[in-house]
Amino acid sequence: MSNEENAQARLIVGPSWVGDMVMTQSLLMALKENHPESPLDVLGPGWSLPVIRRMPQVRRALEMPLGHGEFRWRDRYRLGKQLRKERYGQAYVLPRSFKSALVPFHANIPIRTGYLGELRYGLINDIRTAGRAALQTTVQRFVALAGDGERVMQIQQPALAVDNGNQERLIAELELDPYGKIVALLPGAEYGPAKCWPLDYYHRLAHELISQDIAVWVLGSQKDHAAGEVIAAGLGAVRNLCGRTELEDAIDLLSLSSAAVSNDSGLMHIAAAVGIPLVAIYGSSSPAYTPPLSEKAQSIYLDLECSPCFERECPLGHLNCLKKIGPNQVLGALHTALARINA
Repeated sequence: MSNEENAQARLIVGPSWVGDMVMTQSLLMALKENHPESPLDVLGPGWSLPVIRRMPQVRRALEMPLGHGEFRWRDRYRLGKQLRKERYGQAYVLPRSFKSALVPFHANIPIRTGYLGELRYGLINDIRTAGRAALQTTVQRFVALAGDGERVMQIQQPALAVDNGNQERLIAELELDPYGKIVALLPGAEYGPAKCWPLDYYHRLAHELISQDIAVWVLGSQKDHAAGEVIAAGLGAVRNLCGRTELEDAIDLLSLSSAAVSNDSGLMHIAAAVGIPLVAIYGSSSPAYTPPLSEKAQSIYLDLECSPCFERECPLGHLNCLKKIGPNQVLGALHTALARINA
């Protein structure tokens, strides 16, 4: 391939989940390693743009002006037609849906790389295969697109940029004390309750942390505000920040934290990507497929006979995969994580 072809911009059609979008950065790192002169643009839903902009490898974050699951062929055609002027040399389509491959096709991008997914012959013309043995995790499948699609390429851990000015603004506006030990609790999971460690366990963990003079911040979206109230109930020192911050603010607040405890969620992947110690709790999902990409992360997963089921709600009604992970077990893992940063 000539230098001119190497320098052609590439378009990445990003996924619709926060965690998957964070893991996309590992693909971007691999692409930059292989094609350092080629600008990379990422197309994603509106909520994801602030996260994409925290990835130094990205030239432009482009908004997909459609809701999750919406087909709207005409809008996809118009967007693809608008992007023709960019003369992208190659597109990487991470979602497996038929509709996600339409924009690069209508943009006349000559090489459209991805997995076959929903019978996308023609829409994807550089079809890759994802062998379960070699490409077990989501991030492995993403990064493999930068190579030949078969071998497991070296995976670089996501590393989101931190905005120090925004940190200072948040500290002032939310009246936060950024000094001393701080543990961030991340009780939400957009996928469903089968990923959510019980709130009373989070409450008991918060109580123990406060008793040890460790500050507790609860982070999440407005949907998680009620959960934050349950965790903070009767614990005046716990700050429930759910719904008071944007997604990019969570990046900056997590980077101020000494450690985090999280369900398998988008914020879990953000916590890993800002490099803080992390205890990740798995229920219906498994760290074998979507592990936190950080050497400072510990995953707690019981691997019960019924796990992983990947259901949004426990099909057996008992949620033992999470209820049998007690607060003391998580507290012990957290203290181990905190001890490492003081070693």
